[in-house]
Amino acid sequence: MVDKIIIDGMSFALPLFVMAIGGIYSERSGITNLALEGLQGAGAFVGALVAFFMMRSLGADSQLPYYAAMLFSMIGGMCYAMLHALLCIKFKADQVISGVVINILAMALTEFLTKVVNRVVIGKPSNKFDLGVSQRWTVPGISEIPVIGAFFKNVYPFELIIAVVALIAWYVLYRTKFGLHLRACGDNPHAVDAAGIDVAKIRFIAVMVSGALSGLAGMCFAYSISANYSSGIYLGYGYLSIAALIFGNWKIIPTLAACLLFGFANSGGHQLVLAAGLPSSYSDLIMILPYVLTLLLLVFFSKHNDAPRALGEIYDKGKR
Repeated sequence: MVDKIIIDGMSFALPLFVMAIGGIYSERSGITNLALEGLQGAGAFVGALVAFFMMRSLGADSQLPYYAAMLFSMIGGMCYAMLHALLCIKFKADQVISGVVINILAMALTEFLTKVVNRVVIGKPSNKFDLGVSQRWTVPGISEIPVIGAFFKNVYPFELIIAVVALIAWYVLYRTKFGLHLRACGDNPHAVDAAGIDVAKIRFIAVMVSGALSGLAGMCFAYSISANYSSGIYLGYGYLSIAALIFGNWKIIPTLAACLLFGFANSGGHQLVLAAGLPSSYSDLIMILPYVLTLLLLVFFSKHNDAPRALGEIYDKGKR
């Protein structure tokens, strides 16, 4: 049972983590991003659409649609994130309201477009795209080690992709000049502007990065949860990733710890239901565990949070 908790927990925690990294990029630049939920849905829709058509031409056994879906989900999420960036940076809209509206729009739009595509292609307005089953890898030798070996057993390819993306994101944020400028934009944008750096450009890029990573996360959830894409598959995960980055104090490594905690709480709850032989309805109840845990963590640890000082503030170049 422990192995199963670890395997399922990792496949839930890592997509949550990469989406939270996107949120960190956006919010460390000063742009509040409650739109992660919608960004992952819109990005995953584009990736699933590409995979859907590629599978029809290449067959269900090909893994090429899987990797194409990952790439195009990032492109789709990045493009949709431009809407949030334009509203908040160019038109100086309220960042919280913009995020909520984008979430609602993404849910309705992806549901509608999924039904339209299915009606045109297969003749019935289904709200799902069949993505096929992803291959999974097991590392010989090390996977046989008790407990630790579970981290190397039945691994989805996207888990390796996320690990590489997370390392790159950490390096860029903490070890490059761009990362320094981005973090400064969230703390003192006027000082950044005085140094001759375009604050709006840095923030725009940060929001687009959040869209790309959220889209990737949405596609990963679609493959790991049901091998189908639907607009309802990612409900709540965007807000859970926001809670994780807040609990992680807008830092990547502590945010990873929060995501792992949520992931193992989710998988552990499901395994307890199965071990106890409880009805399937209890599995739905167990799904609230990460959210209950989120509330408890925020109650006890939120007073220690150190948010970027300019987070959520509309930047006015003429204001000092």
